[in-house]
Amino acid sequence: MMKRLCLLGLLWWSAASAQTLADPTQPPPESRLLPVAQSDTPAYSGPQLQSVLIGSRGREVAVIDGQTVRKGEKFNGATLVQVNKNSVVLQNGRHRQVLTLFPDEAKNKTAH
Repeated sequence: MMKRLCLLGLLWWSAASAQTLADPTQPPPESRLLPVAQSDTPAYSGPQLQSVLIGSRGREVAVIDGQTVRKGEKFNGATLVQVNKNSVVLQNGRHRQVLTLFPDEAKNKTAH
């Protein structure tokens, strides 16, 4: 009888202590208390260049908004006309758009 009580007590204690463990994948509680300001949410500023591949045999590929685009192919109606190591150029008629891998760094360099 005493063994059963000890065993039940041990099981209850281990179950109770397991319930107090925090989930390590959850953000800290204080992050849920802060209101999100409108300025904190990034506004869509156009397509984002995510990756560039320039192969040794002339293969030039860009990943734009998760879509793989080869040089000469179209992305949202614009043709990928140039691939550089840190940027690409999309052209739609007379309109040319340059996408860079690190747009924040490019902005910071022009701001100084």
